[in-house]
This record gives sequence, structure tokens and C-alpha cells, in this order.
Amino acid sequence: MKTYNLFISHSWAYSDAYSGLVTLLNKRPYFDYKNYSVPKDNPIHTTGNDRELYEAIKNKVIFCNVVIILAGVYSSYSKWINKEIEIAEYFGKPIIAVEPWGSERTSRIVKEHADRIVKWNTESIVGAIRDLA
Repeated sequence: MKTYNLFISHSWAYSDAYSGLVTLLNKRPYFDYKNYSVPKDNPIHTTGNDRELYEAIKNKVIFCNVVIILAGVYSSYSKWINKEIEIAEYFGKPIIAVEPWGSERTSRIVKEHADRIVKWNTESIVGAIRDLA
């Protein structure tokens, strides 16, 4: 079984959506992945500067098959989401935009850069990963 290397973009201010997505992926049988996201407890978040965080993200994305971005409306206002899109495009990594469950408004910026837009549904997300990886 193939292991997919994923960078899951997120805002720690909205970590419930990130945790929910990881839970969906973890519960999916016959789907193996490695999460290359920068963990919340990584000291780069508290002691590093913007340049160090940018390099840390770059050093994660380079090894990934796919970049997944939660397309909540908050994404439109995050400088880091924009930088993650920039990095993904620089390395030619496909971007999957996941529209959060029950969301009425989503990020236009994320969806404009996405190779695939999917709803908050395990099969849609896993199918997009398999198709694009």
C-alpha cells in the first residue's frame, strides 16, 4: 500500500478543523499517509522568526505528494496560507482545497489556486489525494 506524504495547511487559531481532518484521514481504512505539517508544539512557532518558519514549511512541502488547504474563510486573511500556496506552486505540488463541513463562505484565494476542490467528506478527500499524488 502506498504511503502519501501530505502537508496539511492550517491556522492554529482554527485548529479544530485541522484536528477534524486528521481524524478523518486516520479513520480511513486502506489509506496510509505521513503528515508533514509543522506541529503546533514545534518551537519555531514561538521562538522562530517569519523567515525560519517559511524555511521550515519549505523543508516540509518539498517532500510531499500533495498540499491540503482548509478553505475556510479565515484562509483569505492568513499571510501563511498565501506563503504555503506560493511554496506549493514553486515546487509544483498539487493543492487540494477542502471546504470545511457546513461552511457557507469559503476562501476564494485558496480555491483559485487549488488543483481540486472537495467537500468535507473522507472519500472525496482521499480520492483527490490518490488522483493527484
